[in-house]
Amino acid sequence: MLDIKSIPAFHDNYIWLIQNSDQRCAVVDPGDAKPVLEYLKQHDLSLEAILITHHHNDHIGGVSELVRQYPGISVVGPANEPVPTLTHAVEAGDQIELFDEIFLVLGLEGHTSGHIGYIGDGKLFCGDVLFSAGCGRVFEGTMEQMYSSLTKLSSLPEETEVYCAHEYTASNVAFALAVEPDNTQLQQYRDDVNRLRAQNRPTLPTTIRREKWINPFLRTDQTSVMRSVANRTQKTDPLSIFTALREWKNEF
Repeated sequence: MLDIKSIPAFHDNYIWLIQNSDQRCAVVDPGDAKPVLEYLKQHDLSLEAILITHHHNDHIGGVSELVRQYPGISVVGPANEPVPTLTHAVEAGDQIELFDEIFLVLGLEGHTSGHIGYIGDGKLFCGDVLFSAGCGRVFEGTMEQMYSSLTKLSSLPEETEVYCAHEYTASNVAFALAVEPDNTQLQQYRDDVNRLRAQNRPTLPTTIRREKWINPFLRTDQTSVMRSVANRTQKTDPLSIFTALREWKNEF
């Protein structure tokens, strides 16, 4: 069983640290090397691998410095994106071994054109695709790709722990409540999130089960969600509902 810790970076990023039982670890999406190096020193950990989900600088900005400090380290990342210093380029369907656990690489295009995620040990590292109560913006990919990626994630086992790369939950919940004001699970979640953030605690990880109850982007087949975007699209298929929701969120 792997132990996961969050290392806050910048304004609202999380660099996830994956630790095994003998002080070895990996980090996911280290946009900044400094907080990682401080954490490793403080906890006497040895860094063995870096996992990258996509090429945005707030996810890879610290990689070169970490490689400099830990020469010979494995740097795993998307084959189809411009990520410097990769030692292992991977794509959908590939597997990697991390501290005796097998992680499957998922293709999660949409936010960027070659975005990937990693799932293993009941844990999902999904970068900027799925957030709690929200999803990433569509920058390089298409709405179809993003919708497809989210559909893929919503079909994972419901107990899967979801480690997203940003603390966006409070603002996402505000939007989700605009979409489904009568969703009682969502109202309860808002209170939980507000309490956690008031204590400066992370709202993550979330779970696939929770997201299916409260995340409008995973609920495009629900009447309440369809009704709330009826003034934005005449169509009722899930992709059109998703697109209307994402465009609404962009301006929210």
